[in-house]
Amino acid sequence: MADEPYIARRPKRADGRRNYDAILAAARKAFETDGSEASLEDIAGQAQVAIGTLYRHFPTRASLVEAATRDGLADLIAEADRLAAEADPLEALAAWMGRAVRHFSTFRGLVGILTASMYDEGTPSHAACSAMHQGGARLLEAAQGAGRVRADLTADELFDLLSGAAWVRESGPADRDGSERFLTMVLEGIVTREA
Repeated sequence: MADEPYIARRPKRADGRRNYDAILAAARKAFETDGSEASLEDIAGQAQVAIGTLYRHFPTRASLVEAATRDGLADLIAEADRLAAEADPLEALAAWMGRAVRHFSTFRGLVGILTASMYDEGTPSHAACSAMHQGGARLLEAAQGAGRVRADLTADELFDLLSGAAWVRESGPADRDGSERFLTMVLEGIVTREA
């Protein structure tokens, strides 16, 4: 049995919490500016901590990325549950897909990290990615059960499409978000004629 991946937790001591919070805030800012390969030394410097302190809280880049994106994935999981209970199945799926693409492309390189984490149990983001995948799969199944979406579309294929749209969003020019049109075309391709 493989070792459980390390998941960073906010320390109980006040000084540890301050450092943890400062590192996370600096990491989020650095990732948004420089992408997933942002310098950890620069992040430590912005947080005004030694690099050893950063590594004590976040021993790997993957653990730092997981902590920096944890809230967004949790929101996406909760949104799937909320939409499933409140919205028309096709509208719920479409709304969730748009939100998923925005989260997957929060910063350059995140879509690749989340895609890899979905299939690698040894990564810190795997459990959250798996839960998010299940939420999206439930929305897809509901839309298919209502006859609104092609029955032959699998959850894995849906996530391939979402990853493609997120890649378009994160890689395109800053002044143009091509993912919205990409998603519109995806929806046109997966919606049944009856819908």
